[in-house]
Amino acid sequence: MKTLNELQLARELIKFPSITPVDAGVIKFLEKKLSKLGFKTKILEFKEKGFKPVKNLYARLGTKRPNFCYAGHLDVVPPGPIKDWTINPFRPTIKKGHLIGRGANDMKSSIAAFVSAVSAFLSENKNFNGSISLLITGDEEGDAVNGTKKVVEYLKKRKEKINFCLVGEPTNPNKLGEMIKIGRRGSLTGKLTVFGLQGHVAYPHRANNPSTIIVKILKELKDIKFDRGTKDFQPTNLEVTKININNTADNVIPGSAKATFNIRFNNRHTSSSIKKRLNKIFNKIIKINKSKFKIDYKVSGEAFLTKPNRTTYMIQEIIKKITKIKPKLSTTGGTSDLRFIKKISPGLEFGLVGKTMHRVDEAVSLKDLKNLTKIYQNILQRYFK
Repeated sequence: MKTLNELQLARELIKFPSITPVDAGVIKFLEKKLSKLGFKTKILEFKEKGFKPVKNLYARLGTKRPNFCYAGHLDVVPPGPIKDWTINPFRPTIKKGHLIGRGANDMKSSIAAFVSAVSAFLSENKNFNGSISLLITGDEEGDAVNGTKKVVEYLKKRKEKINFCLVGEPTNPNKLGEMIKIGRRGSLTGKLTVFGLQGHVAYPHRANNPSTIIVKILKELKDIKFDRGTKDFQPTNLEVTKININNTADNVIPGSAKATFNIRFNNRHTSSSIKKRLNKIFNKIIKINKSKFKIDYKVSGEAFLTKPNRTTYMIQEIIKKITKIKPKLSTTGGTSDLRFIKKISPGLEFGLVGKTMHRVDEAVSLKDLKNLTKIYQNILQRYFK
């Protein structure tokens, strides 16, 4: 069997302008590649009212246990102004030992590395004892409603068992081998509106200024010391991201004021416990100032931690052997689709260096791409040994 080259496959994947939630044909392309390797494939398109439909792919080779799953996404963020790039972002180019293109880093090259690793593994292990699967979505960079979350529900209904999942997100800050993610903080966004009473600035006693109230609320929110962090997580943190008072006149006290904030919380909290704490603050200040408020919450994910097991330490050992760096087990950064997969399988995240993700001239080192493929191949060999 001829093995697939990771660089060639990465270039082919990057050529598809698969900006969330448009797959631009890349899911079908990957499905054909996996079918040729012997995978049974299923393209899953999910539609939920109010959200764009999304194509996903689940592919499995073998029927036996254990089932080792690789998860990732083929959707990418928009490239922004093309003139700011040194190349066309969807015409991947090699410059100075790096492959440049949108998705080169986050995370088409990682998918290419894993598929290449699988093809090399199969050329030496035709009758391995277990199964290899891929869970690939087109909705990681977007709403994440019709993507991995729905695929996990589909697998649960089918009673499809995954024994361990490797998510190929770019986990390393500066060098390949620095970091494995074994958990993530939760993320909660709050959109607060405070309603006052509009009036003339010269007659403040006839009005109730909501900007004064919202500033008090935001100060109290920022002053909260949620915790000091844990052995595995950094401290919970709240950041105000927007303050908006829609008022075009300088001599009018506004009738309402709005603010948006985001909290990244560790596993000492749940989104419900945080909401209760915030609502107490809103109700206390609003009651004193005789106003009304509205709060809308959006929870992107709860905090979670995968307790390191034998597979975790085996992967850590392989990474150290190939990169000469012992990776730190971390929970830093944003959310990932492992927050959905954890409901059916233990797992971790390990991929490329994330320095250029979402940036102009997004790039991956050719050396890193080759070494990541070696790491993934070694993981499969050790896992099924």
